[in-house]
Amino acid sequence: MAKKRPQTKAKRPQPNDAEIPVVGAREPCPCGSGRRYKACHGRAAAHAVTELVQRPFEGLAGEGDWVALRELVPAATVELTLAGGLPEGVPSVTLATVLPMAWPALRRDDGSVLLGLQNDTPSGDISRDLADTLKRALEAAPGTPVQARRAPADGPRMQDLLDAEGAFEPVVHSGFEFWVPDPENAAPEVAASLERANAAAIPTVKLTGVDAAYWCETPDKNHLRWVMPHPEEELLDALARLHAAGRSSLGEGTRLVGSFRAHGLTVPVWDLPSAVTADDVEKPAAEFAERLAAALASDAPLTPDERRARGGLTNRQVTLS
Repeated sequence: MAKKRPQTKAKRPQPNDAEIPVVGAREPCPCGSGRRYKACHGRAAAHAVTELVQRPFEGLAGEGDWVALRELVPAATVELTLAGGLPEGVPSVTLATVLPMAWPALRRDDGSVLLGLQNDTPSGDISRDLADTLKRALEAAPGTPVQARRAPADGPRMQDLLDAEGAFEPVVHSGFEFWVPDPENAAPEVAASLERANAAAIPTVKLTGVDAAYWCETPDKNHLRWVMPHPEEELLDALARLHAAGRSSLGEGTRLVGSFRAHGLTVPVWDLPSAVTADDVEKPAAEFAERLAAALASDAPLTPDERRARGGLTNRQVTLS
Protein backbone atom coordinates (compact mmCIF):
# COMPACT_ATOMS: atom_id res chain seq x y z
CA MET A 1 0.00 0.00 0.00
CA ALA A 2 1.12 3.46 -0.75
CA LYS A 3 2.21 5.51 2.25
CA LYS A 4 -0.09 8.30 3.24
CA ARG A 5 1.43 11.71 3.01
CA PRO A 6 1.14 13.84 6.18
CA GLN A 7 -1.58 16.40 5.95
CA THR A 8 -0.36 20.02 6.13
CA LYS A 9 -2.50 23.08 6.56
CA ALA A 10 -1.75 26.06 4.42
CA LYS A 11 -0.55 28.93 6.54
CA ARG A 12 -2.80 31.90 6.48
CA PRO A 13 -0.84 35.02 5.38
CA GLN A 14 -0.08 37.20 8.39
CA PRO A 15 -0.25 40.97 8.12
CA ASN A 16 2.85 42.84 9.14
CA ASP A 17 2.84 45.13 12.17
CA ALA A 18 2.26 48.24 10.09
CA GLU A 19 -0.96 46.74 8.64
CA ILE A 20 -2.53 45.83 11.99
CA PRO A 21 -5.05 48.46 13.08
CA VAL A 22 -5.37 49.66 16.67
CA VAL A 23 -8.42 48.25 18.46
CA GLY A 24 -9.68 48.11 22.04
CA ALA A 25 -7.39 46.41 24.55
CA ARG A 26 -9.90 43.57 25.22
CA GLU A 27 -10.90 43.01 21.60
CA PRO A 28 -9.45 40.13 19.53
CA CYS A 29 -6.20 41.10 17.88
CA PRO A 30 -6.73 41.82 14.16
CA CYS A 31 -3.71 39.65 13.33
CA GLY A 32 -5.85 36.54 13.84
CA SER A 33 -3.84 35.03 16.69
CA GLY A 34 -6.95 34.50 18.80
CA ARG A 35 -5.51 36.52 21.68
CA ARG A 36 -6.76 39.82 22.95
CA TYR A 37 -5.13 42.88 21.43
CA LYS A 38 -3.50 43.95 24.72
CA ALA A 39 -1.76 40.55 24.99
CA CYS A 40 -0.67 40.48 21.36
CA HIS A 41 0.24 43.40 19.09
CA GLY A 42 -1.12 45.92 21.59
CA ARG A 43 1.61 44.99 24.05
CA ALA A 44 4.37 46.63 22.03
CA ALA A 45 2.23 49.71 21.39
CA ALA A 46 1.47 50.10 25.09
CA HIS A 47 5.14 49.69 25.98
CA ALA A 48 6.15 52.32 23.42
CA VAL A 49 3.67 54.78 24.90
CA THR A 50 4.56 54.26 28.56
CA GLU A 51 8.34 53.80 28.27
CA LEU A 52 10.06 56.72 29.96
CA VAL A 53 12.24 58.90 27.75
CA GLN A 54 15.05 60.03 30.04
CA ARG A 55 15.96 63.16 28.05
CA PRO A 56 12.76 64.24 26.27
CA PHE A 57 14.19 67.62 25.21
CA GLU A 58 17.50 66.30 23.85
CA GLY A 59 18.18 67.69 20.38
CA LEU A 60 16.05 70.80 20.90
CA ALA A 61 17.68 74.21 20.95
CA GLY A 62 17.97 75.35 24.57
CA GLU A 63 17.55 71.92 26.17
CA GLY A 64 18.59 73.31 29.56
CA ASP A 65 16.01 76.08 29.34
CA TRP A 66 13.30 73.57 28.42
CA VAL A 67 14.12 71.68 31.61
CA ALA A 68 14.17 74.88 33.69
CA LEU A 69 10.82 76.06 32.35
CA ARG A 70 9.31 72.65 32.92
CA GLU A 71 10.51 72.26 36.53
CA LEU A 72 11.86 75.48 38.03
CA VAL A 73 10.46 78.68 36.55
CA PRO A 74 6.95 79.84 37.50
CA ALA A 75 6.10 82.26 34.70
CA ALA A 76 7.87 82.39 31.35
CA THR A 77 7.12 82.31 27.64
CA VAL A 78 9.06 81.48 24.47
CA GLU A 79 8.10 82.23 20.88
CA LEU A 80 8.43 78.96 18.92
CA THR A 81 9.49 78.66 15.29
CA LEU A 82 7.77 75.81 13.46
CA ALA A 83 9.43 73.79 10.74
CA GLY A 84 7.86 74.92 7.48
CA GLY A 85 6.46 78.10 9.02
CA LEU A 86 3.14 78.95 10.65
CA PRO A 87 -0.12 77.58 9.22
CA GLU A 88 -2.57 80.05 7.72
CA GLY A 89 -4.61 81.77 10.40
CA VAL A 90 -2.05 81.14 13.17
CA PRO A 91 -0.12 84.37 13.80
CA SER A 92 2.14 82.90 16.49
CA VAL A 93 2.89 79.85 18.64
CA THR A 94 4.08 80.52 22.19
CA LEU A 95 5.35 78.04 24.74
CA ALA A 96 4.27 78.98 28.28
CA THR A 97 5.24 77.47 31.60
CA VAL A 98 1.62 77.14 32.69
CA LEU A 99 -1.80 78.16 31.37
CA PRO A 100 -5.06 79.03 33.14
CA MET A 101 -6.98 76.02 34.45
CA ALA A 102 -3.82 73.97 33.72
CA TRP A 103 -4.93 73.67 30.08
CA PRO A 104 -2.42 71.79 27.91
CA ALA A 105 -2.93 74.38 25.16
CA LEU A 106 -5.18 77.25 24.13
CA ARG A 107 -6.13 78.58 20.71
CA ARG A 108 -6.88 82.24 21.29
CA ASP A 109 -9.60 84.24 19.60
CA ASP A 110 -7.05 85.76 17.22
CA GLY A 111 -5.87 82.29 16.16
CA SER A 112 -2.58 82.35 18.07
CA VAL A 113 -1.60 79.29 20.09
CA LEU A 114 -0.35 79.00 23.67
CA LEU A 115 1.23 75.65 24.57
CA GLY A 116 1.56 74.77 28.27
CA LEU A 117 4.72 73.01 29.44
CA GLN A 118 4.04 72.32 33.13
CA ASN A 119 1.32 69.70 32.74
CA ASP A 120 0.99 66.06 33.69
CA THR A 121 1.70 63.99 30.60
CA PRO A 122 -0.09 60.68 29.98
CA SER A 123 2.86 58.94 28.31
CA GLY A 124 6.52 58.52 29.11
CA ASP A 125 7.63 61.00 26.44
CA ILE A 126 6.90 64.63 27.24
CA SER A 127 8.12 65.71 23.82
CA ARG A 128 5.64 63.45 22.01
CA ASP A 129 2.76 64.55 24.24
CA LEU A 130 3.59 68.22 23.66
CA ALA A 131 3.79 67.69 19.90
CA ASP A 132 0.40 65.96 19.86
CA THR A 133 -1.13 68.80 21.87
CA LEU A 134 0.45 71.40 19.59
CA LYS A 135 -0.83 69.72 16.42
CA ARG A 136 -4.37 69.64 17.82
CA ALA A 137 -4.11 73.27 18.97
CA LEU A 138 -3.10 74.39 15.48
CA GLU A 139 -6.31 72.81 14.15
CA ALA A 140 -8.63 73.84 17.00
CA ALA A 141 -11.30 76.49 16.56
CA PRO A 142 -10.19 79.94 17.76
CA GLY A 143 -11.21 80.64 21.34
CA THR A 144 -11.02 77.04 22.57
CA PRO A 145 -8.69 75.16 24.93
CA VAL A 146 -7.16 71.80 24.03
CA GLN A 147 -7.62 68.93 26.46
CA ALA A 148 -5.05 66.29 27.38
CA ARG A 149 -4.92 62.86 25.80
CA ARG A 150 -2.38 60.08 25.29
CA ALA A 151 -0.37 60.73 22.15
CA PRO A 152 -0.10 57.98 19.53
CA ALA A 153 3.07 55.93 19.98
CA ASP A 154 4.12 56.71 16.41
CA GLY A 155 3.22 60.39 16.56
CA PRO A 156 5.74 63.19 15.97
CA ARG A 157 7.85 64.78 18.71
CA MET A 158 8.66 68.44 19.26
CA GLN A 159 12.01 67.76 17.59
CA ASP A 160 10.02 66.98 14.43
CA LEU A 161 7.73 70.02 14.57
CA LEU A 162 10.16 72.80 15.47
CA ASP A 163 12.68 74.49 13.20
CA ALA A 164 16.07 73.11 14.21
CA GLU A 165 17.66 76.48 13.46
CA GLY A 166 15.08 78.48 15.40
CA ALA A 167 16.22 80.33 18.52
CA PHE A 168 14.88 79.41 21.96
CA GLU A 169 14.86 82.60 24.02
CA PRO A 170 12.77 82.45 27.22
CA VAL A 171 11.22 85.61 28.59
CA VAL A 172 10.70 85.37 32.35
CA HIS A 173 7.67 87.27 33.68
CA SER A 174 6.92 88.56 37.14
CA GLY A 175 3.34 87.27 36.83
CA PHE A 176 0.86 85.59 34.53
CA GLU A 177 -0.58 88.61 32.73
CA PHE A 178 0.45 86.95 29.46
CA TRP A 179 -2.60 84.71 29.91
CA VAL A 180 -4.94 87.43 28.65
CA PRO A 181 -4.46 90.06 25.93
CA ASP A 182 -5.71 92.92 28.13
CA PRO A 183 -5.22 92.02 31.81
CA GLU A 184 -6.20 95.51 33.05
CA ASN A 185 -9.69 95.08 31.62
CA ALA A 186 -10.09 91.37 32.38
CA ALA A 187 -13.35 90.00 33.76
CA PRO A 188 -13.53 89.87 37.59
CA GLU A 189 -13.14 86.09 37.79
CA VAL A 190 -10.12 86.22 35.47
CA ALA A 191 -8.59 89.04 37.46
CA ALA A 192 -9.07 87.05 40.67
CA SER A 193 -7.42 83.98 39.11
CA LEU A 194 -4.48 86.10 37.97
CA GLU A 195 -4.10 87.59 41.44
CA ARG A 196 -3.96 84.14 43.05
CA ALA A 197 -1.44 82.84 40.52
CA ASN A 198 0.76 85.91 40.83
CA ALA A 199 0.78 85.68 44.62
CA ALA A 200 2.14 82.11 44.43
CA ALA A 201 4.88 82.86 41.87
CA ILE A 202 8.45 82.95 43.19
CA PRO A 203 10.37 85.96 41.78
CA THR A 204 12.76 84.52 39.18
CA VAL A 205 15.37 86.02 36.85
CA LYS A 206 17.29 84.35 34.01
CA LEU A 207 21.01 85.15 33.99
CA THR A 208 22.30 86.64 30.75
CA GLY A 209 25.99 85.68 30.92
CA VAL A 210 25.62 81.88 31.11
CA ASP A 211 23.12 79.41 29.70
CA ALA A 212 20.09 78.05 31.60
CA ALA A 213 20.89 79.61 35.00
CA TYR A 214 18.02 81.06 37.02
CA TRP A 215 18.15 83.21 40.17
CA CYS A 216 15.13 83.04 42.46
CA GLU A 217 14.05 84.79 45.64
CA THR A 218 12.53 83.03 48.65
CA PRO A 219 11.63 84.45 52.07
CA ASP A 220 14.73 83.15 53.91
CA LYS A 221 17.39 83.13 51.21
CA ASN A 222 17.90 83.35 47.47
CA HIS A 223 19.09 80.59 45.16
CA LEU A 224 20.78 80.03 41.83
CA ARG A 225 19.65 76.93 39.96
CA TRP A 226 21.72 76.17 36.89
CA VAL A 227 20.75 73.45 34.39
CA MET A 228 23.95 71.97 32.94
CA PRO A 229 24.29 69.82 29.80
CA HIS A 230 27.32 67.76 30.87
CA PRO A 231 27.07 64.00 31.59
CA GLU A 232 26.15 63.57 35.25
CA GLU A 233 29.15 61.52 36.38
CA GLU A 234 31.65 63.86 34.73
CA LEU A 235 29.87 66.92 36.12
CA LEU A 236 29.82 65.53 39.66
CA ASP A 237 33.53 64.77 39.46
CA ALA A 238 34.24 68.32 38.30
CA LEU A 239 32.04 69.86 40.98
CA ALA A 240 33.76 67.68 43.60
CA ARG A 241 37.19 68.91 42.47
CA LEU A 242 36.08 72.52 42.83
CA HIS A 243 34.24 71.91 46.11
CA ALA A 244 37.24 70.20 47.72
CA ALA A 245 39.46 73.08 46.61
CA GLY A 246 37.10 75.67 48.08
CA ARG A 247 36.33 77.06 44.62
CA SER A 248 32.68 76.04 44.19
CA SER A 249 31.03 79.15 45.64
CA LEU A 250 29.74 82.20 43.79
CA GLY A 251 31.18 84.73 46.23
CA GLU A 252 31.07 85.56 49.91
CA GLY A 253 28.20 83.97 51.78
CA THR A 254 27.21 81.69 48.87
CA ARG A 255 27.39 77.90 48.94
CA LEU A 256 26.93 75.00 46.53
CA VAL A 257 24.40 72.91 48.47
CA GLY A 258 23.50 70.06 46.09
CA SER A 259 21.73 69.42 42.83
CA PHE A 260 18.54 68.29 41.17
CA ARG A 261 18.16 65.62 38.51
CA ALA A 262 15.60 66.65 35.92
CA HIS A 263 14.85 65.10 32.52
CA GLY A 264 18.31 63.61 32.14
CA LEU A 265 20.24 66.72 33.15
CA THR A 266 21.85 67.82 36.42
CA VAL A 267 20.93 71.12 38.07
CA PRO A 268 23.46 72.37 40.67
CA VAL A 269 21.93 74.65 43.30
CA TRP A 270 23.59 77.43 45.29
CA ASP A 271 22.28 79.14 48.41
CA LEU A 272 22.69 82.91 48.24
CA PRO A 273 22.27 85.57 50.95
CA SER A 274 18.94 87.38 50.67
CA ALA A 275 20.76 90.58 49.72
CA VAL A 276 22.38 88.97 46.65
CA THR A 277 20.48 89.84 43.47
CA ALA A 278 20.57 88.27 40.01
CA ASP A 279 22.86 91.07 38.81
CA ASP A 280 25.22 90.34 41.70
CA VAL A 281 25.82 86.75 40.53
CA GLU A 282 26.27 87.44 36.81
CA LYS A 283 30.04 87.91 37.03
CA PRO A 284 30.67 85.16 39.64
CA ALA A 285 28.64 82.71 37.53
CA ALA A 286 30.69 83.50 34.41
CA GLU A 287 33.90 83.00 36.41
CA PHE A 288 32.59 79.73 37.82
CA ALA A 289 31.84 78.52 34.29
CA GLU A 290 35.53 78.95 33.43
CA ARG A 291 36.63 77.03 36.56
CA LEU A 292 34.15 74.29 35.78
CA ALA A 293 35.40 73.94 32.20
CA ALA A 294 38.94 73.42 33.50
CA ALA A 295 37.74 70.86 36.06
CA LEU A 296 35.78 68.99 33.40
CA ALA A 297 38.91 68.76 31.26
CA SER A 298 40.86 66.97 34.02
CA ASP A 299 41.08 63.18 33.85
CA ALA A 300 43.16 62.72 37.01
CA PRO A 301 41.75 60.33 39.62
CA LEU A 302 39.85 62.01 42.44
CA THR A 303 41.82 62.56 45.61
CA PRO A 304 40.42 61.34 48.95
CA ASP A 305 39.15 64.86 49.74
CA GLU A 306 37.53 65.09 46.32
CA ARG A 307 35.87 61.69 46.76
CA ARG A 308 34.43 62.83 50.09
CA ALA A 309 33.19 66.02 48.46
CA ARG A 310 31.61 63.99 45.67
CA GLY A 311 29.88 61.73 48.16
CA GLY A 312 28.44 64.76 49.92
CA LEU A 313 27.15 66.21 46.66
CA THR A 314 25.65 62.87 45.63
CA ASN A 315 23.87 62.52 48.97
CA ARG A 316 22.28 65.91 48.44
CA GLN A 317 20.83 65.13 45.04
CA VAL A 318 17.08 65.30 44.55
CA THR A 319 15.37 63.78 41.50
CA LEU A 320 12.59 65.95 40.11
CA SER A 321 11.75 63.74 37.12
